Amino acid sequence: MTTILSMKNWQEISNLNAFDTPLFVVYEARLKSNIEMALVMLSGNVDRFRPHIKTHKIGEVIQLFSEYQIRKIKCATIAEAELAAANGMNDILIAYQPVGFKINRLMELMLAFPECQFSCLVDNPDTADQIAMVALEHQLEVAVYVDLNTGMNRTGFPVDGNVIGFCLALSGIKGLKLKGLHAYDGHLHDQDPAVRAEKARPALEKILADAGELAKLGISDLKIVAGGSNTFSFYASREGVECSPGTFVFWDDNYTRHLPELEFQPAALLICTVISLPAPDLICVDLGYKSVSSENPLEKRVLFPWNEDLTPYGHSEEHLTLKHTTSGKYKIGDRIYGLPYHVCPTCALYEEAQVVRGRQIETSWKIKARDKKISI
Repeated sequence: MTTILSMKNWQEISNLNAFDTPLFVVYEARLKSNIEMALVMLSGNVDRFRPHIKTHKIGEVIQLFSEYQIRKIKCATIAEAELAAANGMNDILIAYQPVGFKINRLMELMLAFPECQFSCLVDNPDTADQIAMVALEHQLEVAVYVDLNTGMNRTGFPVDGNVIGFCLALSGIKGLKLKGLHAYDGHLHDQDPAVRAEKARPALEKILADAGELAKLGISDLKIVAGGSNTFSFYASREGVECSPGTFVFWDDNYTRHLPELEFQPAALLICTVISLPAPDLICVDLGYKSVSSENPLEKRVLFPWNEDLTPYGHSEEHLTLKHTTSGKYKIGDRIYGLPYHVCPTCALYEEAQVVRGRQIETSWKIKARDKKISI
């Protein structure tokens, strides 16, 4: 482990005065440590690891994955898939069902990167037929995973339905190739990992049983991709399942609080500046809605671990007002480090991440797939 990981004030940056705020900063040593921790949980088996890139959307992070021999990626958008292909991934699952014009973009992607194996999700026969029709027009065959609804009720074919019948129907559609089964159980939020595991287990057992029956019917070698960060510890312990956590690279306040069994370390912070002292017990910093994800209540947007006397008071587009209890402690121009509660949408608010090595910001990485379109 790099020494900085165990330092009490590991967040401190010596050349911070050379940069404007708000800043999104990534600590490379901690990021690498988190990748290594995930691989340890999988006993080093990179074939079972398909990290989701929706958290970071950064080409240089994908390149780091390659250094650890990780070649499979999961993503949510065409832009993320393009970024993954352009940065060396060769097995890219778009964990989203393409509908309408997205189908055309998927074909463009496949034609632009013929050396990559792309796949997508499907959860109903009509969409499967539409994908197949467009694929045949382009003389392509699209690999598909059946998206299974295990209780999140967001997308997916019911896991307790006739999955075998649906898979058999898909296998007969020219222009498609059934590659596997996919399940995301992001609705399992219990703090006790044993409770989360017990809730995830019945759906997985059904998926494994269905895969076994399909093998008997001639549809063998189906891949099973399951879970995110919240159920990573459960699926990591199950052979034959590809795991696809995403937040693990940066971690955040939410998962630090609610996934106690996972030892990932926060590797991304926000840095803001005190811009006003509107009252004796208030400070205002430049960390508004446009600089930190604000889908949660005010108290669940950003934590200030090195300034525990600060509590959120008001929030608007470019301002965050904080109450404090230490008279005279803060002055205009002070820099304050914050830990985002939900790092994924926070990262997407920034054009680039400043990269910290040792105690200094040394370079920056474009958060390129925050855009809806790169070239395709």
